Amino acid sequence: MYRIHDEFRQLPGLCYLNHAAVSPWPHRVLLAVRRFAEQNTRVGARDYADWLLVEHSLRERLTRLLNAPNSDDIALVKSTSQALSIVAFGLDWHAGDQVVISDEEFPSNRVVWEALEPQGVEVITVNLHSGNPETDLLNACGPRTRLLSISAVQYASGLRLDLQRLGHGCQQLGVLFCVDAIQQLGALPFDTQACQCAFAMADGHKWLLGPEGLGVFYCRSDLRAQLELHEYGWHMLEHHGDYLRQDWQPAHSARRFECGSPNMLGTMALEASLSLLEEVGMVEVGKAVQERVQWLLDGLASMSGITLHSPIDPDRRAGIVTFSLAGWDNQSLFQRLRSEQVICAQRGAGIRLSPHFYSEAQVIEKTLGLLHQLATG
Repeated sequence: MYRIHDEFRQLPGLCYLNHAAVSPWPHRVLLAVRRFAEQNTRVGARDYADWLLVEHSLRERLTRLLNAPNSDDIALVKSTSQALSIVAFGLDWHAGDQVVISDEEFPSNRVVWEALEPQGVEVITVNLHSGNPETDLLNACGPRTRLLSISAVQYASGLRLDLQRLGHGCQQLGVLFCVDAIQQLGALPFDTQACQCAFAMADGHKWLLGPEGLGVFYCRSDLRAQLELHEYGWHMLEHHGDYLRQDWQPAHSARRFECGSPNMLGTMALEASLSLLEEVGMVEVGKAVQERVQWLLDGLASMSGITLHSPIDPDRRAGIVTFSLAGWDNQSLFQRLRSEQVICAQRGAGIRLSPHFYSEAQVIEKTLGLLHQLATG
């Protein structure tokens, strides 16, 4: 059973509030990577069959984490961007087709659709500030709309959307629903079946507490064969262990999107980090994240000169709090916080803080105390 102080051994005095960017690893991830490195050094791939068992466990953990119907719906990919590209360049587009996105998307969920312009695909951008973003997004879907692609949580403001409402609306309109889940998966519960999404994707290095270079791509089973493949190799074949076979076909499972050798080092690390999230339980993780976000919001709201750029409604937020401070430009404030070992990010209209479930009281209090000094000083 996990113990917080055993798993997170960050430097004394470090206030790590940057999980929406890149997370520190739990100690069990360090141990998993160390074991894998030592094994490679001593015996190489002698026990490759055991590595495949870890990969199988990772797929099963991801299936549960996303509440996917089956592990066959899960592909292991390099990144969110790669998964989005698989969708964007796999669908059969026609001139005049439309894709609906928001005006707050991270570039990964914008440029991939804009890159379809040579095929005659039009990108419709929706402003999310009316107070009813789901209605605005669905109203932007017309007869030529093929797909709505949205971040579950906006990376800069931290705005969380009602995915079930969007999924239901897309189903009624006959529009494919694609969810960039990177700022929700691992911070709050996420359910592919409840939100009726066609596609969902996320990297492992943010709220999932894993390494860069390995992520997850969920593809609804009835849509797998509809995505044209652009990458081919031994690993994506149905009979991928039969090297002498001359006839071939893509795997029926989502492994068809994994063209070459798997990222085994990343697999060892991500499987270990997900084991921790499962032990804690995503409901409990979500509660703890929300508690820490509320703590930050309450503290910031009590200070003069603070402008909040993130939602205060618990139903509209996840793990992100973005703010600005009067008298400070964002770059200078970011550098000052960093000099005091408060690790955060400069995003959107201000400074972004993003605690995780394990973030300790002294981290929150030290950060708020420093900001109070800067606000009054």
